[in-house]
Amino acid sequence: MQIAKNTIVTIHYEMFDVDNNLLDKTEEPISYLHGGYDGIFPLVEEALEGKNVGDSVDVKLTADDAFGDPEEELVRVEDLEVFPADVEVGMVFEADDPETGELLLFRVTDIADGKAVVDANHPLAGMSLRFSAKVVEVREASADEISHGHAHGEHGHHH
Repeated sequence: MQIAKNTIVTIHYEMFDVDNNLLDKTEEPISYLHGGYDGIFPLVEEALEGKNVGDSVDVKLTADDAFGDPEEELVRVEDLEVFPADVEVGMVFEADDPETGELLLFRVTDIADGKAVVDANHPLAGMSLRFSAKVVEVREASADEISHGHAHGEHGHHH
């Protein structure tokens, strides 16, 4: 079966920076609903269109095509007293965005002088990437998956 709108696509992928350093890869395959449901980067989805099981794609993504540019307003300096005593660089904390009410994940990026710098930008924001993927399964999406806008099951979303 070829990848087309409203198919569930299961892939293994590797993601590299511009110097070809491996940044991320699947241990288990991931599945997404193909056809403009924002389940994967649009340029990767475009490259996968019409492919079959066993086919591979290699896509170069600018920062805009991947995780976007870093947003200054998502970087904050907070007093250390609002954090647990054992706070360390790399820890992640949840906080509500006061403007949107959206839940954000802030990574601690620096600690100095009684303050912590936290950043809710994606860790790969601002980076150009290479996304290499191999198709391991393609199947028709169920009516539920189409109405929910994502894959269900073993390698997809669980309710």
